[in-house]
Amino acid sequence: MNTGITNRRWVGYGVAIVGTALVTGALKLFGNHVNPTTVALALLLVILFVASGWGARCAVLASMLSLVSLNFFFLPPVGTFSIADPDNWVALLVFLITGIVAGRLSANARQRAAEADAGRVEIERLYHELQDTFERSSQAKALKQSERLKSALLDAVTHDLRTPLTSIKASVTTLLDELHAQAIGRKEPTLDDEGRKELLEVINEESDRLDHFIEGLMEMARIEAGEMHLRRTWSSIDEIVNTALQRAAPRLRSHRLEVWLEDELPAIRVDERAVAEVVYTLVDNAAKYSPPQSTIRVRARAANKEAIEITIEDEGVGIPSELRDRVFDKFFRATREGELGGNSSGSGMGLAIAKGIIEAHGGRIWIEELNGQKGTKVVVALPNCDEEARKQTGNHTIRS
Repeated sequence: MNTGITNRRWVGYGVAIVGTALVTGALKLFGNHVNPTTVALALLLVILFVASGWGARCAVLASMLSLVSLNFFFLPPVGTFSIADPDNWVALLVFLITGIVAGRLSANARQRAAEADAGRVEIERLYHELQDTFERSSQAKALKQSERLKSALLDAVTHDLRTPLTSIKASVTTLLDELHAQAIGRKEPTLDDEGRKELLEVINEESDRLDHFIEGLMEMARIEAGEMHLRRTWSSIDEIVNTALQRAAPRLRSHRLEVWLEDELPAIRVDERAVAEVVYTLVDNAAKYSPPQSTIRVRARAANKEAIEITIEDEGVGIPSELRDRVFDKFFRATREGELGGNSSGSGMGLAIAKGIIEAHGGRIWIEELNGQKGTKVVVALPNCDEEARKQTGNHTIRS
């Protein structure tokens, strides 16, 4: 690196010498017709040229050479280094100072430009490094999420398919063994009518569980593929809530239920079955994760002119703030991360499907603080289309 700088400097010295000689020789051809001021300006251009290309040291050499050339060839007495007119001393001094300062300024400007270029190159390098790091981080994060999802899916399939299949297989095997025993003439049956009925009920319930799990997978696939077709009709909030609560009644037998519907809620244009499914899922979760005899509250109100809110509150263990977004991810429960307690079953698709349904309606679903109280509060906001007449529902409370 030092050798390169030295070589460049010697080239600058050579340019200073040759440039001064060429300009002096060219101007000398005009003889006495050349004004010393013109000569000084021409030589100053040489100094600026050398300074801009090779730095301050070469510019100082060019200044000294230009001073000697101006004095020897153009200032009287010509051909000597003596100066007859005292004013020429001032002119020479000003010329020297001007040449040195101009060279220094030009060199500094060139240095700053080089530093700016180096800074730009460094910024570009850092930007590309940061971009590469970000891409690698994004890829690693996506891979980690993919691996976690695969693990969650495997866990969900293993639990929600194998468990009911095991129960069905055990029940069917027991019934077949009973029939086989009767066929070979064993007199006393192992099972009575009540026992056979219990096994058939197990088969029926576990078959329903399998059917519900597969239906959830299909619904989730439709939502992610953007193929969820809503059958929107004008519906009232009280009908949607009552439909969901009637379906959830067996789950709520050991809980106290409070339902509050605001007066004069407007009709909304939604897929009534899908929204009722969301309300049922939220009430079902509230029952799962809250102790017996605790209160579950369902409310509906007009949040503003553009949205209607349905809230479901329970008095369960609650959801930590860092998990409130993740509970809407697919198979969250199946990952067993942040398990909220209890032995309740579930594939972890319910809230993910609920979020997909609400967002397909242009709404939002989130978990809200309960101001220090124990439990969970889920809020569903649906767009309010107020073109139709409002239907009065009345403000009432239901307890069970």
